[in-house]
Amino acid sequence: METVIREQTVIRFRKDILNRARFKAKQNNMSLNAYLEEVVAEAVKPVIPKLPKDFKIDPQIHALSGIIPAPTPEQLAADDRLAYILGKGGE
Repeated sequence: METVIREQTVIRFRKDILNRARFKAKQNNMSLNAYLEEVVAEAVKPVIPKLPKDFKIDPQIHALSGIIPAPTPEQLAADDRLAYILGKGGE
């Protein structure tokens, strides 16, 4: 299991927003910290477009395979999108 390192910080909120966040945290049986972390994580997550199963890679992109080094198995394991694009991802 991966260890998550957290950094303590101080953030100022408008009182009405903080009260609503406390209410939503309580509704979800979460601490205020856990709730805010979840909300912020969702807001800043990287957007990775979903490719259709029948997505075809342009031949010119495939031609780059001789120029760009092939990814390592570790890189493919860590990047589902890359594995999918290269046709090495699980279905």
